[in-house]
Parts: sequence; C-alpha cells; structure tokens
Amino acid sequence: MARDPVCGMYVNEEHAAFKVERGGKTYYFCSEGCMLTFQQPDRELKKLRNLAVFSLILGALTFIVMFAGVPLPLLPMEWWAFLLATPVQFVAGWRYYRGAWGALKARTANMDTLIVIGSTTAWAYSTFVVFFPQWAPSMDVYFDASALILALILIGKYLEEVARGRASDAVRKLLDLQPLMARIVREDGSEEEVGVETIMPMDILRVKPGERVPLDGVIVNGASSVDESMITGESVPVSKKAGDEVIGGTMNKEGSFKMDVTKIGMNTTLQQIVQMVEDAQLSKAPIQRFADTIAAYFTPTILIIATLSAFGWFYVGHETFGVAFTTFVAVVIVACPCAMGIATPTAILVGAGLGAQNGILIKNGEFLEKARSLQAVAFDKTGTLTKGELAVTDVVGDKPDDLLAAAASLEKLSEHPIGSAVVRKAEEKGLKLSEPKGFEALAGRGVKGSIGRRSYVVGTSRLMEEIKAEMPDEVKRQSEALYDQGKTLAFVSANGKVIGIIAVADQIKENAPKAIKKLKGMGLKVVMITGDNKRTAEAIAKQVGIDDYRAEVLPEDKVNVVKELQKEGLIVAMVGDGVNDAPALAASDVGIALGSGTDVAVETGGIVLIKNNLEDVARAIDLSKRTYSKIKQNLFWAFAYNSALIPVAAGVLIPWGIQMNPILAAGAMALSSITVVSNSLLLRRWRPRE
Repeated sequence: MARDPVCGMYVNEEHAAFKVERGGKTYYFCSEGCMLTFQQPDRELKKLRNLAVFSLILGALTFIVMFAGVPLPLLPMEWWAFLLATPVQFVAGWRYYRGAWGALKARTANMDTLIVIGSTTAWAYSTFVVFFPQWAPSMDVYFDASALILALILIGKYLEEVARGRASDAVRKLLDLQPLMARIVREDGSEEEVGVETIMPMDILRVKPGERVPLDGVIVNGASSVDESMITGESVPVSKKAGDEVIGGTMNKEGSFKMDVTKIGMNTTLQQIVQMVEDAQLSKAPIQRFADTIAAYFTPTILIIATLSAFGWFYVGHETFGVAFTTFVAVVIVACPCAMGIATPTAILVGAGLGAQNGILIKNGEFLEKARSLQAVAFDKTGTLTKGELAVTDVVGDKPDDLLAAAASLEKLSEHPIGSAVVRKAEEKGLKLSEPKGFEALAGRGVKGSIGRRSYVVGTSRLMEEIKAEMPDEVKRQSEALYDQGKTLAFVSANGKVIGIIAVADQIKENAPKAIKKLKGMGLKVVMITGDNKRTAEAIAKQVGIDDYRAEVLPEDKVNVVKELQKEGLIVAMVGDGVNDAPALAASDVGIALGSGTDVAVETGGIVLIKNNLEDVARAIDLSKRTYSKIKQNLFWAFAYNSALIPVAAGVLIPWGIQMNPILAAGAMALSSITVVSNSLLLRRWRPRE
C-alpha cells in the first residue's frame, strides 16, 4: 500500500494509474505523474525474522563447535568458530553498526553503541587470538558470545516489532475501511467500477446495500441507513436521505443511493483521522525527552562502569583475563537502554490508537501527556454545551395553536432565526398557515401584518411598548418566569393587545449535564463562557450543572478568560467548536475541539472529539492518565532491570563463584524490551467509562 504524494490517497499496486518497467524494476505512478513509494512493513518484519533465524543458527553452531570437544576436519576449532561467527557479526549485526555510526556522527551514544561495543569486543579479541596467539594475554575465545548476543537481541527486536504491530492495529483497521473501488455514474446514466483514486470532486457515485461509502460526499438521490461506528463510535446506524452528508469508509446497510463527491484524498474524514493518529503515534511526549536525556548520559556511564569492573577484577581482584573480559562484555550488553528507548513510544502508540477507536483523536504525545494534569475545563456555550439552534420551548396563550399559527404565518416571510424556529414548530405540529396582508419586517424588533380581520405584531417587549400594546398582568408575570429560565421571548399582539408569548431557547445537548457531572467528579473546575446576558447564562449553567460561568464575553475576549484561569495557577482545557473559539483553544494548555466544529477549531485543537459527545472530554482525560501511568511503569521497569543486573554483570557475585555470561546478559536485555512492550499492550484493556 502507498500514499499518493499529490492526493494523499492510499492505493495498492494494482490500482496505481500506470507503471513503468526499467532496468528490471517496476515503478508505479499516480494520476498526476508522481512516483509512488509502497510501504511494506511486512517485508521489514520478514527481514528482521530472517536475520534472527540466520544469527541464531550460526550462533548455535558456533556454541556447539566450541564446546562439543569433537575434532573437526580441515581447520582447528577456533577457525571454524571464527568462520561461523563473522557473518553474524557483520551481516546480522550491520543494522547496529549503522545505528552506532549515526550516533557517533551526532556526537552522542545510544543503544546501538553498547551492542556494537559489546559484541565487537568479544569478536575482535577472539579474532586476535586466532590470528596472533603468541601475543594474546589469554587463549580463550568468545565467538559464541558475540554471535549469540546478536542472535538474542535480534530475536527480542523481532518479538518487540510483532507486539508493536499489534499496537498499530487501530490505524490498520482504519486504513482497511478505505474501499479500493467505486461505482461512478456517467453522464449517460451508465455505471462503471473504477479505482477510487481516480474519483474527483463533483463525480456522482452509486452506493449499493452492503457496500462501503468510497469517499466523503452528499446524497443526491435515494435514502438508506449508514453504520458509522468505526468513524464516530455510534453503534446505531444513522438514517440518511437526500441532502445528508456521508463519510467515506462507513457501511451502507439498507438502501441504494447516489452521492455527490465533496472530498477526496487527504481531505476525507477517514484520511485525516489516519494522519492525526499516525502523527500522534510518531510524536514524543515531554516525559520521553527526559528519558532521552538520561539515556544520553547513561551509555558513557555504562562504558566507564564496564571498564572499571574489568580493570578492577584483573588488577585489584587478581582474577584471570577471561573473568575481567567477560565482566566488561556482560556489563555493556546487559545495560543496553533499549527498554528505556521504547518505554514511552509504545505506550503512546497504544494510547493514541485506543483513542481513535473510541472517537477521540489525540494529535500528539504532548497533548496525551498534558491532559492527565488538567485542573480546569472551560466550555464555550453555543454549539458546544448547546445545539446551536433555536427551538420553541413554550407557547403561552388562551389558544396556543392559533397563536403559533398566526405568528408563523408572519414569520415565514422573515429570515430571523427566531422566526425560523417559530415556523419550524408550526410545521412540526401540522398547523395551517395563512397568507398575511401588509407584511412589514421591523429590523431587530419583529414583524407585523394582517390576517383576516386582525392586525398582528410579533416581536420584542420593546416593540410592544413602542406600539403601546396593552399587556395584561398575567402575561407580564409569565414573561418574567420565562426570562428567569434564560429564554428569549417573542410577544404576540392582536389589535393592540398582547395575547400571548412564544419562548425560544438554544437547547442544551442531552449529554451535557452528565459530562459536567463526570468532570466535577474527577475534581476538575468547570467554567462556561458565553456572550449571553447574565440571566440567560445563569439559566443555562444551572441546567447543565455548572457553578462558574462568564457572561457577556465578546468572542475575541474568550482567550482572556482562559488566561485568567491560567494565572490562577490552573492547567486549563478549552472545549469549543467555532471560529471564534480558535484563539482560546490555542491559548489553553489542551484545546479540545468538537468534530462537527469549523475547520479552524478542529485544526487548532490538540484533541478532537469525533462523536461530538461531551462525555468524551472526561474519557480523553482518563485515557491520558492511563497512558501516562503505563509510561511511568515502563520507565520504572526499564531502569529497575538495568539497575538490578548491572552489579551482577559487573561481578558482585564473583566471590561466591557466580559470574554472568554475556549470552545471558543479551537474553536479559532482550527480555526487558519485551516486558515493556507487553506492559504497554495491557493498555488495550482500557474501556471508556459510562
């Protein structure tokens, strides 16, 4: 599979636009003429497996040759051991030489440095004994150690990569959702199956029952129910009709429909999710920089300890050269900091993948780590805590349906959001609307017109005062009660007398109160930011369970509220969905954007909630805490492993006749890496709390 460098689409070799064979090699190109580089992770894994098997076989043969005690034909035992161990050293071990050379050029030292020094020291001294025995301080050779050290390390590396591959299942599953073929509808009405990478915006596609939607688009004909669970986490199929958007990679369950393609390549929802997850998995968390700093000092420190151990036992302890030499190699090998190097990345790999599977996109390791420390969460109101759409909540009057029908008859000629809500409510109730006469829109105040023999005015209380409409005391009392609930009121007067009230409000999201309760239960301070007046803000805050709210905040001043909270010493997350939320999302420690929000908000947020479920804020924080806990466990075990085994490798048990063999040291080092990866994989048992 490869990613087209122009359109960003993942394609298979057989679906490349064209190919060119030259010099015995085949080159594949996209429709724009760009050469595709096919990523083949399986090939790298097979290569690693083959190297491990190759080195293990030759290493085992070297061990048998050296300790079998059976005379061999043609050459002495030491020469046979040299011939068997040398390919392992420079074929299987070449990847480590390359890594050590890269570190040396960067004037640093890493895991590869210790592996190369340990194995090369054993091989080089043994080779010196074979070729120049007269000058060697000891006739012992260590070809078995050099070969089996590399064999065990490669086996450990292979098992580690297999485990990490399991950790990457989330991205692989997402990629598998991308259909390779699409059914395009031609201008003459005929249909043809083509490679999805050839589809362009505004092409019309046919999607049949049981097929995956190829790309993002809008239904233009037909209806169906679509399973969006792999993208949004919503288990119930969503009904779709003409005009509704569909997401590429989702499963069409029932009906057949035609869709107009709106997004292709890296612009599709699926590809953007994949890219975000990949970026997060490749990023470094702040704690990893700390581990990297320690590892940079750790390697030279180990070399000093190994050298002092060898010299100490030889010159001070008066042990044999073989004992001192074995101590040096064992210390260098057992202390390889590979487990430290993978402690953080493997946990982030699993954590980011888990988030994606549950509709929580975490853009990089920094946000994954920061979220665990949050102390306050600030919510935008409109479109975040509320649905962002006005709806009629109350119709107060002697004849509510007649009142609503009269108001809707006037408001259908208006373009005001309140008017749209009134008309929508009347249509939902199936009320018959009339054609008004003498209609007039009163900018910012309301509308007026005549229906039958009555002259109606619908608008604000100020408009009622202007036209000197009579307002009964009962209407005044009811209006005060509705105002206290944070609702916006439209008064309806007929022939100069107010006959009723229509109240509208931005409805809170069903999951908002539960989400706020969860966050408060986690000990977080929750704040609501809104441009509404204090009375409305107080009413909404009370409905969702928020105690601290900031009312009458201008869009450009939201960022100041975030900064004020930060000045109080709080680590703050901002949750929003609009363009005007972007500055506050950027200024917060962790910006959390709703997936239904504007592109600017989604781009600015460090965490994106694909399902638009506010309860996912608490889940993202919980996932962050779990992932960070795994990172700390991994680092502890990595350090504990080295700290415990270095003294043993350095010969602390030699006085009791026990010395660590370098081969066992290599096995222990490989086992430490496998332990760290396995511990990270345990994170996959995490499930969102309900």
